[in-house]
Amino acid sequence: MAASSGAPSSEKAATSEESYAETTPLRHSGATEDAPPQPRPARARKGKAEGQWALGYREPLNKNEQSKKDDHPLNVRARIENIYAHRGFDSIDPADLRGRFRWMGLYTQRAEGFPGTDTGHVDEEELDAPHFMLRVRVDGGGLTTEQLRVIGEISQTFARDTADVTDRENIQLHWIRVEDMPEIWRRLEAVDLYTTEACGDCPRVILGSPVAGISADEIIDGTPAIDEIVERFIGDRSLANLPRKFKTSISGQQDVAHEVNDVAFVGVDHPEHGPGFDVHVGGGLSTNPKLAVRLGAWVPLDEVADVWHAVVQAFRDYGYRRLRTRARIKFLIADWGPEKFRQVMEDEYLGRKMLDGPAPEAIAGTIDHIGIHDQIDGNHYVGVAPPAGRTSGSTLVGVAKAAEEAGSGRVRLTPYQKILVLDVPGEELDGLTAALDHLGLPARPTPWRRATMACTGLEFCKLAFVDTKNRAGELVEELDRRLADVQDALEHPVSIHLNGCPNSCARVQVADIGLKGQIVNDAEGNPAAGFQVHLGGGLGLDAGFGRKLRGHKVLSADLGDYVERVVRAYAEQHEAGERFAQWVVRAEEGQLT
Repeated sequence: MAASSGAPSSEKAATSEESYAETTPLRHSGATEDAPPQPRPARARKGKAEGQWALGYREPLNKNEQSKKDDHPLNVRARIENIYAHRGFDSIDPADLRGRFRWMGLYTQRAEGFPGTDTGHVDEEELDAPHFMLRVRVDGGGLTTEQLRVIGEISQTFARDTADVTDRENIQLHWIRVEDMPEIWRRLEAVDLYTTEACGDCPRVILGSPVAGISADEIIDGTPAIDEIVERFIGDRSLANLPRKFKTSISGQQDVAHEVNDVAFVGVDHPEHGPGFDVHVGGGLSTNPKLAVRLGAWVPLDEVADVWHAVVQAFRDYGYRRLRTRARIKFLIADWGPEKFRQVMEDEYLGRKMLDGPAPEAIAGTIDHIGIHDQIDGNHYVGVAPPAGRTSGSTLVGVAKAAEEAGSGRVRLTPYQKILVLDVPGEELDGLTAALDHLGLPARPTPWRRATMACTGLEFCKLAFVDTKNRAGELVEELDRRLADVQDALEHPVSIHLNGCPNSCARVQVADIGLKGQIVNDAEGNPAAGFQVHLGGGLGLDAGFGRKLRGHKVLSADLGDYVERVVRAYAEQHEAGERFAQWVVRAEEGQLT
């Protein structure tokens, strides 16, 4: 097999399912070893081929599809452990390095020294550092303090003490060497943590409410459904070759940005059947943003996993594989409409009709869970805001220690790059908040720290044009000084999201102030880091994409001046109770530039 003969060619890489199962365990015992699905009978081909398997288009139509056909992506773990960890970075087959490694949570990292202006003018190989970003998937955002400590210790030992909390409730580490991956996996899996399918064309981490099971505001606790999906389907080889990535959220309250997920299960009360979930499909951002649409179906808790499986299978077989730019499920939903998608899903995959159900009532604003809050059991949880999600392994170890000293064994990550400590007795709150504050994680952060998010950015990401994490931290400090006098006049926090490229990992289109990184010309006409501005995006009652002002762009160096000017205009002119997104709609363009 390939694992014993060096870096694989396409032919060598095609190991059998049986030999792979013997050498590399799947994520856990609940994963299946089913072979990829057999093609359905070919149907009449109409119009331009979109590469849909169910219509008979089985031949790969781009290099990504060819790579997945050459070798099942989950096979790459055996090569990492048996070949690349021993022979080093230079031994890695390019198809594994920039493709299949993602199914194990590994992305190539940007080489040091490449400015954003050079990104589009060099070969991808020149951008590769001999290090990786490693994504640890945290389904539902839930960690024990032991798990958090292990991640922090891995960061300290293998990742130069780096750690970022993402807006997908994951933790990302940087500076990872392929030689260290077997030991990193050993440590993670010893505490039931995994990196399997944390990236790649497969089901990514499942978002869940950070306060599931402890909040009086949730309609239903979605944790059992998340656990069932993870147990049954993560590592399932029949679902590991989707047209593109697939993002899921399941929450009993609207605190996980369900509108921009590929499939979302949103808590709702059915007038006859009680608490359950409303199903949304087809959300996503990037260069073609779309909000998810309702299927009009109500699903009880014990059927969520089966319905999820039906949605994923329909996407696998009918999703577009010809062009990567049209391979997300949102394009299929836009072309078919929710009615047809629901019918195909029910008839061909679920085998029954789902119950119709009501829509959840949209909420205003964002639920970020920052601060000190009551739990339904009499304890409390404390939410803190690492600056734009940036933290460190040492800080994570410190959070785990502080939580345990306060009597807690559980933490949660949020889709807004925040950290929650759960199960804190009232008498321990002062001690815990003091310990967290000492770690640089105040439980009462400023509005700007609380509402600012950023993607990985130029520091590590090969796609980025500008720095985001560091710039976000600097911007927060600037706004804390500049806008201290108007904070009390802001009834609603103003969210600021910075993204290094158009892919919108930081959800710029649905922020109050969304900043999309690009290279712009400075006053002397020289290329410089800057941002295109999106204003007034939002979710919930404000669901929609930010207003672009005739291509208005701001130099990174001028962000403080620009944000201060716009926020002061909002503070002075908004009506009582008026949210930023509402004000932007009626504001004159001159007030926004």
